[in-house]
Amino acid sequence: MRTQRHGFNFPIIVAAVLELSLNLLWAQVAKEFPAHWGPPPAIQTQDYGELPAGYGHGSSTLAKWITANLNRDKAGNAESAKPTTLYENNLEKAEAGKLPDEFMVQEGNFSVKDLGANKVLELPGAPVETFGLFFGPAESSDVFVSAKIFGTGKGRRFPTFGVGLNGPSGHRLMIAPAKKTLELYRNDEFQTGVPCEWKSGGWLNFKLQVRKAKEASEWKVEGKVWDAGAKEPAAWCVTFVEKTGPIAGRASAWGSPISGTPIYFDDFAVSRIRAK
Repeated sequence: MRTQRHGFNFPIIVAAVLELSLNLLWAQVAKEFPAHWGPPPAIQTQDYGELPAGYGHGSSTLAKWITANLNRDKAGNAESAKPTTLYENNLEKAEAGKLPDEFMVQEGNFSVKDLGANKVLELPGAPVETFGLFFGPAESSDVFVSAKIFGTGKGRRFPTFGVGLNGPSGHRLMIAPAKKTLELYRNDEFQTGVPCEWKSGGWLNFKLQVRKAKEASEWKVEGKVWDAGAKEPAAWCVTFVEKTGPIAGRASAWGSPISGTPIYFDDFAVSRIRAK
């Protein structure tokens, strides 16, 4: 006799539940499955073997289900570990001879220059002062800024240039060719530096990051530079542990044309660091 209420076939449902229970009882599962995986497969083969990731022993059907979920989790974690772009500008749509409205100049006669192969932001070689501009959203920590910068020396005179975070009084990553160092500053106060060789007339990638450390009241300030076109190094070139929390402010680019020659900037970007 067929028993059915409200469109549900209760004997079939009960049989499926019993089969799932027997399968899981027969399988020696060593730990609980993550809730977001959902229920294990109701119908399983009657073979028996070791399950992946320390889940004990059970059928090959259960093993495949575990493996598929582990792979999905791994792919999802890798995606969540990627940085989120908050701002980027390669200047290719900018009008030569002008400064895009999204940039805010503190000092300096910055303007877009068409080099033929690409457009860049130019800081003229005179006057000889320190100039800067700001771009992107106002952020405090767990972000990084990146840009490409080109400079040339003249005789014994060399430019200094770099990028910054957290507004005018925030952190800066600056290269000082005359001293052969890569340096970190906060509000114009020197924090630390490392030896760094610089070649005149070449593009450099800059990357500066400020992130909350595991300690309750510490932040990591990290910077690196590398030749444009080369692979980004995995390790940071220079690091400083900051005890005072950063304030919210826009990213920045800085240059001091001490050599009397222009400094070029390109490929501005600000990104959110995703938790791993």
